[in-house]
Amino acid sequence: MTSEYEQARRSKADALREAGQDPFGGRFEGAVSAAEARRRFEADGEGGSVRVAGRLTAQRAFGKLIFADLTDWTGRIQLALNKKTLADDEWTRVKLLDLADWVGVEGRLIATRTGEITIDVAHLVILTKALLPPPEKWHGLVDVEARYRQRYVDLFANPEVRDVFLARSRILAETRRFLGDAGFVEVETPVLQPIYGGAAARPFVTHHNTLDADFFLRISPELYLKRLLVGGMERVYEIARVFRNEGISTRHNPEFTLLEIYQAYADYTDMMVLVETLMEHLARTVTGGSTVVPWSPPHPEGDPDPEPLQIDYAVPWRRAAYADLLQEHAGLAVGDEAAIREMARAMGIEESNKHLDVVTHDVFEHTVEQHLVQPTFVMDWPARLCPLTKRKADDPSIAERFEPMVAGMEIGNAYTELNDPDVQDETLRTQLAGQNETMAVMDTDFVEALKHGMPPAGGLGLGVDRLVMLLTGAPSIRDVVLFPARRPTEAPE
Repeated sequence: MTSEYEQARRSKADALREAGQDPFGGRFEGAVSAAEARRRFEADGEGGSVRVAGRLTAQRAFGKLIFADLTDWTGRIQLALNKKTLADDEWTRVKLLDLADWVGVEGRLIATRTGEITIDVAHLVILTKALLPPPEKWHGLVDVEARYRQRYVDLFANPEVRDVFLARSRILAETRRFLGDAGFVEVETPVLQPIYGGAAARPFVTHHNTLDADFFLRISPELYLKRLLVGGMERVYEIARVFRNEGISTRHNPEFTLLEIYQAYADYTDMMVLVETLMEHLARTVTGGSTVVPWSPPHPEGDPDPEPLQIDYAVPWRRAAYADLLQEHAGLAVGDEAAIREMARAMGIEESNKHLDVVTHDVFEHTVEQHLVQPTFVMDWPARLCPLTKRKADDPSIAERFEPMVAGMEIGNAYTELNDPDVQDETLRTQLAGQNETMAVMDTDFVEALKHGMPPAGGLGLGVDRLVMLLTGAPSIRDVVLFPARRPTEAPE
């Protein structure tokens, strides 16, 4: 059903057609951005001619003079629309304008009596007539959900939202430049995989009609990137879209972006240096020089405006062993089965029929991670939890693995890569009791690849969405994903 607001706008679109103008316009040559128009005024003063295009976001009428705000993705600039200086047909066109319409204008740069940089419009064309009005404002839980569902409205109604996604683009571009300067090459590996692996997660399943075979949407590009190491590509990375058929929360979206990096002749200590130097560099990029970036966690119940955390990404980050952190924050020793299971029961964690290492990690997540606010590498994990990781030479019960933790949140995972094909074959066949999902998924072709010889290597995965959350101050992953997964709804009639 068409609303009265939409009907009024449709009537204006019909009036434009009757006047010989297509309300959905066409090419508009020679336009500069609003920011560039302002820069030209600041450099050269009044009088310069510019052409600018964008969306109308405000109008203030004073009889035969109308001031309007034109906004593009670089900012806002004021327009002066004067009946005395516009041709009759153009003034008629002005009277058919509504907020959210897209327009192109040409005119002189001037300053109003209040000093506002303004385009004194000589010519105006309507580029697209918006048939629905913009929202008056967004507030409350219901409107937050609407923002995620109608991101296209959110982006123009809330400029700060658009700024987050422009920052995301800059972060990715800077990451590519950083890695390129370090000698890494970007590659692409299959999204559809006959065997899923490289992470502990439940996959999405699809069917390839021509091959008459089921495939999995990848949960990680890891095993394919390691195949490239076997092939002699010594420094590779991929910014990969990955898919995990799991829960949705402020930190989880079933479709997300993963940066995976592999470096031959390296180990997990090299990956630590890579992570901390990359993150410090990105922090300086988004702040303009500082290594400290504020981050506001999701609002806890009863605290509508928590104090932002001041996260300092300066090198070096803290390095702490898994066992030491468990002792520090839970008072438990790795391997103390009775004490660990007792604490698990006290915390309501199901521990029966679970391997001790699985229970230990459940307790670790509940007692340790929340305390790791400043950047910390949690290193040297129980080896049984890490089937793709090389063991320590002096203690095979420990894996050379770390997770970078920031603001109590895991942002990645890294190893000294396991390259012994016989050990890899064994670990991929071993799933610990109590693991809902496991990295131990047999891939015989991957083991075959290792038999051809994979150089010693360090490997790293970083969650791009969480990284962007932290660097832009966004409290939820849904604030940094343009179109987050939502429960389907029927389209409004």
